[in-house]
Amino acid sequence: MFDAKKLLDQFLGSQMPGTTGSIGQKGTDLVGLAKANPWKAGALATVLLGTKTGRSLGGSALKLGGLAVIAGLGYQAYKNYQSGQAPEPKQALPELLPPPSDSPFSTEPAAITHDFAIGLLRAMIAAAKADGHIDAQERGRIMEKIQLSGLGSEAEAFIEGELAKPTDMDALVASALTEEQKVELYTASRLAIEPDTRTERGYLDMLAGRLGLADALVDHIEATVSSAKVSL
Repeated sequence: MFDAKKLLDQFLGSQMPGTTGSIGQKGTDLVGLAKANPWKAGALATVLLGTKTGRSLGGSALKLGGLAVIAGLGYQAYKNYQSGQAPEPKQALPELLPPPSDSPFSTEPAAITHDFAIGLLRAMIAAAKADGHIDAQERGRIMEKIQLSGLGSEAEAFIEGELAKPTDMDALVASALTEEQKVELYTASRLAIEPDTRTERGYLDMLAGRLGLADALVDHIEATVSSAKVSL
């Protein structure tokens, strides 16, 4: 069985080669690696979700793993929502930090199960498919690029299967057992796409409704993710 948590890191860019050392050196290393082999050096989000989203997400994980990016943004949005403040206009966030270890959003190993990590991966892939542009031909192109990333046959088979089959919304929603997990599931979905079509916006609205997230909470998640992408 492949490591779902590690695959999430690769989706969001933290397992890219050359991510040790200073931020400046990382940037230099990544430019060189991208020229030599863009599919190994780049986050999987660039391959699977498109360059617009992939480029936005890649920088966010120079310090944090994929789970910490999702949990950190979810924690920040939930904290702001609980404080009763209005969502702030789109602006750059300060440096993103992982949630506290005693928070329900904790990314401590015992707090994140393999099944929930799988749910987050499925949420991102389902969001990527929401506008219907990933047909059989596009899936073939995506898988050709993913095979160059050296993920291993099990991880590749998982991605290929998720791309090919219809989204099981019931199973996706059922994978989030707590309100915090529901926030993270929606956050992962929102990270995966920019909802600039009616279909994508409708998908996210349906997901929020099925998860039972309050409108004000969804507004905070939207504002936090949008601001994070400005920061990157």
